[in-house]
Amino acid sequence: MRIAITAMGQDLDSQVDPRFGRAKYFIIADKDGTLLETVDNSTNINAMQGAGIQAAKVLADKKVDVLLTGHCGPNAFRTLQAAGIKVGVDQAGSVREAIERFQNNQVSYADQPTVEAHW
Repeated sequence: MRIAITAMGQDLDSQVDPRFGRAKYFIIADKDGTLLETVDNSTNINAMQGAGIQAAKVLADKKVDVLLTGHCGPNAFRTLQAAGIKVGVDQAGSVREAIERFQNNQVSYADQPTVEAHW
């Protein structure tokens, strides 16, 4: 199982970035919390449009199973859903804490977008 967490920095002690498509980084870890990869999302941060869709495609290409983030817009949500990636929302604190909540089954999964487009 591969978990992606939106992050403001490049390691497990970084804060969770509340934005999905325009997050600074994606931390990819396994279910045990081992850091597998840090993905720089700088190409999407300043995108005029389509940031969420492109970010979702990156995670699909990385074979991610679960995304932990603060919020997710409609286009990104549909793309993640189509890729079979579950979206855990309302995450805050550190990446490590988000992973611990996942491990303890304390994550709320979205069944629809949590914000409007271009949030």
